[in-house]
Amino acid sequence: MNRDLGAPRPDQAAYMLRMAGTGRTYKEQLLALLDVRAGQTALDVGCGPGADLGDFSRLVGAGGRVIGVDRGPAMVAEARRRASGPAPVEIREGDAHALPVEPGSVDRARIDRVLMHVDDPAAALGALHRAVRPGGLVGLAEPDWDTLVVDADDLETGRAFTRFTTTVAVRNATIGRRLARLAEEAGFTVLTVLANTPVLRDPEVADYALGLGRNTRKAIDAGHIDEERGTRWFESLSQGPFLASCTVFTVICSRGVTPMADPDEASSHI
Repeated sequence: MNRDLGAPRPDQAAYMLRMAGTGRTYKEQLLALLDVRAGQTALDVGCGPGADLGDFSRLVGAGGRVIGVDRGPAMVAEARRRASGPAPVEIREGDAHALPVEPGSVDRARIDRVLMHVDDPAAALGALHRAVRPGGLVGLAEPDWDTLVVDADDLETGRAFTRFTTTVAVRNATIGRRLARLAEEAGFTVLTVLANTPVLRDPEVADYALGLGRNTRKAIDAGHIDEERGTRWFESLSQGPFLASCTVFTVICSRGVTPMADPDEASSHI
């Protein structure tokens, strides 16, 4: 494990491509629940370097269309370079709060770990509601950083690290638990709510994914964690069996469709 608490933030495109594999379980679940069909138009908001656009292209087929939107020019360029598949893939530079798509033109849409970063999640969901056709399905996935746990003997420093993550490091840290409510407030009908808790056992992978070293350093510098305790806590993470986890919430919703009343089905998603 890299013991440099001042390690720089990894390249954003490289980070997103690597993390696409780490969260494969909830991503596959979300994609299956979206029920993407041949000939449809699928939208990926905050597509980053386009790691998941190929899945949409494969599902909508040659008669469909895939649109990826990202506000970062470097991400847009990388997504265009990587774009491939049977369906046309169009990458557009734009903001989640003002999506560059025609109103009511999208059959399926996804926002994956993007709302935790935006200025106004409610406004972004409102823009998405305008973009989706009546009856269209939307998949949302966001972590709830209050659920971040890192196993170590020093529980208080671990809790301080989580508090720093939720209050300073991540803009909308509790967006996961708020997804269903915000979706309903934006006009969507919530069909399914799921929670997945990926478990990381490799400290190197966790350091890369969760920014353990760099965020411990930031927390120390900001006075949230004592330097000696923070350094000792971080170094202890690579000195034995490791475990860290954080819950990711997935919400599937529709525009203008009432879900079937099925108590058994509903209870299975709680």
